[in-house]
Amino acid sequence: MTRKAEEVLVLDLTGVSSVCDYFVICHGDSDTQVKAIADAVLDGLREEGANAWHTEGYAGRSWILLDYVDVVVHVFHRETRQFYRLEDLWADAPHETIS
Repeated sequence: MTRKAEEVLVLDLTGVSSVCDYFVICHGDSDTQVKAIADAVLDGLREEGANAWHTEGYAGRSWILLDYVDVVVHVFHRETRQFYRLEDLWADAPHETIS
């Protein structure tokens, strides 16, 4: 099992929305991978001194949201990401794909 997130996309919402400044969107191919990706983000940012203000979705593991106030990380299961197409809802926001 890998923790590697697939198709990581950063949306710059500054000037587009008052929700937050950035969305980070990615996905995994299984419930276990989605949880592992979210855990890795939480652990990595905690090591840097950043703690999530709010988390949700751990029970279902199809869409885990990690809210850092200015940055919100969305870790999807592949099918859930395709269904909600969150990046399409914010299509007018500048974006960058991270490899």
